[in-house]
Amino acid sequence: MTVPSVLAVFAHPDDESLSAGGLLARSASEGGRTAVVTTTWAEDSPRAKELAEALQYLGAETPRFLGYADARLPESARNCPRFCDAPLDEAVGRLASHIRDFRPDIIVTHDAYGGVTGHPDHLQTHRVTVLAAQAAAMEGLYPDAGTPWLAHNLYLATHPHSAMATLAKIIGSQKARYSVPDEQVALSVDVTPWLDKKIDAILAHRSEVQRGALPGLVASLAPKARAELLSTEWYTCWELPSNGAGWA
Repeated sequence: MTVPSVLAVFAHPDDESLSAGGLLARSASEGGRTAVVTTTWAEDSPRAKELAEALQYLGAETPRFLGYADARLPESARNCPRFCDAPLDEAVGRLASHIRDFRPDIIVTHDAYGGVTGHPDHLQTHRVTVLAAQAAAMEGLYPDAGTPWLAHNLYLATHPHSAMATLAKIIGSQKARYSVPDEQVALSVDVTPWLDKKIDAILAHRSEVQRGALPGLVASLAPKARAELLSTEWYTCWELPSNGAGWA
């Protein structure tokens, strides 16, 4: 059986490890090709270097970037527009180029709520990825972006309602806001066998650890609490117009 290739598209360096680190590590350990496109931050920034280290833990290829600035940190990509301000057609075209180049079986990104935090960059990454996954397959769109390619599945990283009590207990109720009905979850992945790699990848984002963001919280937790927080990943599925490789 051929292991599906996975292209993950997330807003910021660390989102890939927090949201889909287990899935990426699992795929790589089983022999699948994996890569990550990050929509914000510049390739020469300190956080980009941290991302490269995190992806080594997860077994993914060299980081890919769209090159836009974080909505709240314009210095993240100097002289570049904020991702949420960028022309939609331009952003979709940039991502479609990466999709056509990597040719993934599966694309993974934020859900329509932007994850539990609802960050504006997460929301825009969701919108752009859904459009780019479809546009990349259309021969008449972005003719200079490579040969058209249609992924088999688009998975959206999310949290079910039933997980929110545990999440709030660990990270605080003010930070745990958005979730989906349990019946909307198409894929629940126990990533316990790859949890050490996922945690190493999260902690590789040292600047986020130091400033007390979610990687910093992970660093402060006891092993049992880390496992409780991170050992399961949930995904809804956006139906693309084809049937193909996926995970049961």
